[in-house]
Amino acid sequence: MDHTEKKLSEEERDRLLAKAHEEMVDSFDEELELEMEDLRAGIGPGDAADDDPEGIERNFYFRELFRLQGELVKMQEWVVKTGYKLVVLFEGRDAAGKGGTIKRVTQRLNPRICRVTALPAPNSREKTQWYFQRYVAHLPAAGEIVLFDRSWYNRAGVERVMGFCTDAEYEEFFRDVPEFEKMLTRSGIKLVKYWFSISDAEQEFRFRCRVHDPLKHWKLSPMDLESRRMWEDYTKVKEVMLERTHIPEAQWWVVPGDKKKQARLNCIRHLLSLIPYEQVPHDPIELPERIHHEDYVRQPVPEEMIVPEIY
Repeated sequence: MDHTEKKLSEEERDRLLAKAHEEMVDSFDEELELEMEDLRAGIGPGDAADDDPEGIERNFYFRELFRLQGELVKMQEWVVKTGYKLVVLFEGRDAAGKGGTIKRVTQRLNPRICRVTALPAPNSREKTQWYFQRYVAHLPAAGEIVLFDRSWYNRAGVERVMGFCTDAEYEEFFRDVPEFEKMLTRSGIKLVKYWFSISDAEQEFRFRCRVHDPLKHWKLSPMDLESRRMWEDYTKVKEVMLERTHIPEAQWWVVPGDKKKQARLNCIRHLLSLIPYEQVPHDPIELPERIHHEDYVRQPVPEEMIVPEIY
């Protein structure tokens, strides 16, 4: 515990402990959500105790998340039937909640239809290409959805702050990106751009949680830590980026991200509101009878091939 932490009042310590507990519970929720699917039919406002506001909040969150994910499945079916092409960009500071929201969007969807693209830093060959070239390869065909976990806006953010691009390249990006995005929309791609906004204090809290959580150490790269130090520089370039690339064909939408659960629900609901999807009618599904043969014998699996049943 450093000198700053020793000066915390008892009330402040209790508040931080409560917040840390919420963060831990949220991590558990990420794993519980899929298991809760089988229980969702029994979830209702009366399931939580009246004196347990946290339980009521989580109860509502799960119920609403499942409802919205059901709508995402309907949207997916409509996308396939109509040949719609959808691209969604998720941008924002580190720990702003982009990844958690993407996870909830894709959780019930077909990965062959809805895929996530998270490109690493460009290699030496890619650095010599047209800047947008490596992103173009991941754009959707008819009936596909692509979610970019960070995108071509790296140039307007991390590359600018960290000096990975020249002033000329930076200005060229702003000249090119509106035309590039207009080309995408003219080609029939629906482009949606989200910026996840997070406060200075909330980002610091989430970073500290990652520092003390071995399961999340991988989320803290040297670049992430440097971005924390250069908070104000990132703010300046973010403001420039939003101002210069907010165009009618592909406008920015800002998602307040300090409250994770609300941010996820708000973003998913908003995304659904932008897509003119409709319920796709289905013929009744009938399970066919299995074919039986009198000479069929299921061969035993060798014992050494079986995974030990520890649980």
